[in-house]
Amino acid sequence: MAAKQSTEEQGSQDRGTQDRGGEDRARLSKAAVVDHALALADALGLEALTMRRLAQELGVTTMALYWHFRSKEELLAGLGDRVWAEIDIDLDPAADWSAALRGLVESLVQMLRAHPCASQLLLSGEKMHGEASLLATETALAVLQRGGFDAAHASEIARSAMWTGLMLVMSEPGYDPGFTPEERTERQRQSLIRLAMLSPSRFPCLVAAAGPMTACDPEFHYRFGMDLFIAGVVAAAAKA
Repeated sequence: MAAKQSTEEQGSQDRGTQDRGGEDRARLSKAAVVDHALALADALGLEALTMRRLAQELGVTTMALYWHFRSKEELLAGLGDRVWAEIDIDLDPAADWSAALRGLVESLVQMLRAHPCASQLLLSGEKMHGEASLLATETALAVLQRGGFDAAHASEIARSAMWTGLMLVMSEPGYDPGFTPEERTERQRQSLIRLAMLSPSRFPCLVAAAGPMTACDPEFHYRFGMDLFIAGVVAAAAKA
């Protein structure tokens, strides 16, 4: 009798879980899952993003998430497409091609700065085959074609544009998505002291540039880096 009751109770629990899973799926959209996952990854890092933790944050069963994404890898691909979609590809067809290219790279950098987890996502090549990334790449190639580049050169420049955006964000002095603003300031202060305390006879340039090397103005960092990239592409166009 007890065994029969235990079996009936287990069946009731299973049906309850199934019923709840169905309710969760009904009220949870794929876009909502991606938005919450992106916020969690931005706040805690991609390593902390798990299906279980995301389900807890959303207040649903883990099975409800698997209804939309069969694995974490599939979820990360969704995140990749989500951040690529933030790049503004609505360009003025009458604008100068170099200005249009600059606009694309600036939009890429803006997205990367807004989402601390995005750099790591883009570094994973398998996260770059969604609709949004394909549209961004198509737009960049079309702009470069207007600049007179053939497919081979345009492809190289388009790849370099993405890596330039990543390099600018990841090379910003003090950059570390896992640091709080206070920790970042302290890290920069310690780096400044280390450089300033070097022997001025052996490292006169480093001692003199201790400040800019450790804590430059972020806006200057991005603007100057962008100027260098665009100037190089324009020079290459002149040769082509």
